[in-house]
Amino acid sequence: MAEKNAYAIIAVGGKQYRVREGERLLVDRLAVEEGKTFHPDVLLLGGEGEPKLGDKLKGQQVTAKVAAHVLGKKVIVGKHKRRTGYRRRNGHRSRLSQIEIQTIGRKATREPAAKKTTTTAKKTTTTTKKEKAAE
Repeated sequence: MAEKNAYAIIAVGGKQYRVREGERLLVDRLAVEEGKTFHPDVLLLGGEGEPKLGDKLKGQQVTAKVAAHVLGKKVIVGKHKRRTGYRRRNGHRSRLSQIEIQTIGRKATREPAAKKTTTTAKKTTTTTKKEKAAE
């Protein structure tokens, strides 16, 4: 689905995002190293024509690359109860991952079985993994 208007809805970290190719977004910290690619769950593919859902998504995938692991903005949380002198101040910074969407909707290609050549003293044989499993 290499269309100009192609988009996908993906699920990452329990949240859903609408993404396009080349887009960067911040998501909750992922257990993937910087520079590595991964394939998030695809919920919908859209663009020109009818959107694809459910069984029509078979073999379709989105490829995303982890650009960086970053810290979010500092958030200050304050508590206060009137007339008692109760005040508390706390804060945190969210751990986030910045991801870049590389491809949308390209079918997952599977490489053909590699041929293995074995040489013995008298003959040379060539077999594939499927033939070997059948034996």
